[in-house]
Amino acid sequence: MKWTILTFLVFTSLHADDWPQWLGSERDGLWREDGIRKDLDTKLSVAWRAPVNWGYAGPSVANGKVYVPDFLITKGEFDGVGQGGTPRSGKERILCLDAETGKELWTHEYEVTYTVSYPGGPRVTPTVQDGRLYFQGTMGHLRCLDTKSGKIIWKHDICAKYKCRPPRWGYSAHPLIHGDFVYATAGGDGQVLIAFDKKTGAEKWKALSSDEAGYCPPRVIEHAGVEQLLFWSPKEVTSLNPTTGKVYWSVPLEPVYGISRMVPRKLGNKLFVSGPGKNAAVMIELDDKKPTAKVLWRGTKTNALYSLNSPPHLLEGVIYGVDSESSKLMAVSMENGDRLWSTTKPTLAPGSPKKSRHGSAFLVYHEAHKHFWIFGEMGDLILAKLNPKGYEELGRQHILAPTNGAWGRKVVWSQPAFSQKSIFARNDTEIVRIDLSEK
Repeated sequence: MKWTILTFLVFTSLHADDWPQWLGSERDGLWREDGIRKDLDTKLSVAWRAPVNWGYAGPSVANGKVYVPDFLITKGEFDGVGQGGTPRSGKERILCLDAETGKELWTHEYEVTYTVSYPGGPRVTPTVQDGRLYFQGTMGHLRCLDTKSGKIIWKHDICAKYKCRPPRWGYSAHPLIHGDFVYATAGGDGQVLIAFDKKTGAEKWKALSSDEAGYCPPRVIEHAGVEQLLFWSPKEVTSLNPTTGKVYWSVPLEPVYGISRMVPRKLGNKLFVSGPGKNAAVMIELDDKKPTAKVLWRGTKTNALYSLNSPPHLLEGVIYGVDSESSKLMAVSMENGDRLWSTTKPTLAPGSPKKSRHGSAFLVYHEAHKHFWIFGEMGDLILAKLNPKGYEELGRQHILAPTNGAWGRKVVWSQPAFSQKSIFARNDTEIVRIDLSEK
């Protein structure tokens, strides 16, 4: 028993610096590494740069390797400005790079034609566990690959298998691994969320109904002594039994155009979920004794924040996140949705058009330092303190050029990874590793 505990502790220590999926090891946006710098006063050191092609998907980092998806267009032009749904054909790829050098180790690729809006590459960050990588492409191609070789272990063409169609803006739900299952999305009657055997790819159960799948990454929490699989479909926020797919509870919440993007964020017994559209925000209270829930408050025109590209962070009774309509980073009271302050400093480049919608900033919180590391859409890395009274910027440096386009401005819309005392960030031409270790 002692040996087992010691082995677990050593394994945890060795791999504590991994970022094996979207938002980190626990899918909570917390950076737990020690030895991280507390300022941005000196010029950042670039460890390496490596070429990539089009993509919104952030990288994952695990066991000394970096995994980043992209889209190599071979037919149909795209300049990062026109966001129409004109078909573009090419190769959707997953690149495996050496985390120390940036050297390419292998590439997995397949032919695909994008018919979605915003055709600038994959949206999904690969999920890595136990020598396997799980990924869902923009048009629904679900892959399980061997992380050493990139060879296929199993695969599904979701749209062909389930006779569904991709959401308007492409499949965007990062696959979740929990227990023996991998959860992915499809769409349609009784098959919005699907659980597969993570080793074989065999379907285990399917649940929920909606014409499209939406864009929400699933997440498992434990509350009232019960594991709950949380998912926001275009119709409702739902809690399910992760093993059977049985619904525990649901709360109606319908965003515009079916853009159920935000993963439900939890603090204590509270869940916050929001998205674009009129009043598409809700604070939910979980029952502490059984898997049920109730609505505490809903958003209005003048309260809450309405998330889109980047999920908010809940901290000490406050929601910190970006409002998609105003493009402002906001602080919002968890108690009643009151807006405490707002700013566009980390979300929009100076000189952006006045009516800039969907300004984006990707937040990660360092627990020990109580700092937020923010990657703004203009390609700036920002260190800041956020509290109920205001936004305090501690420093910023420009690390990547914005290479895509939206609403009349150049943007880089990609959630970076924070691992090995570094940031791993990408645009549509390169991925970069930058040292953030304490000197």
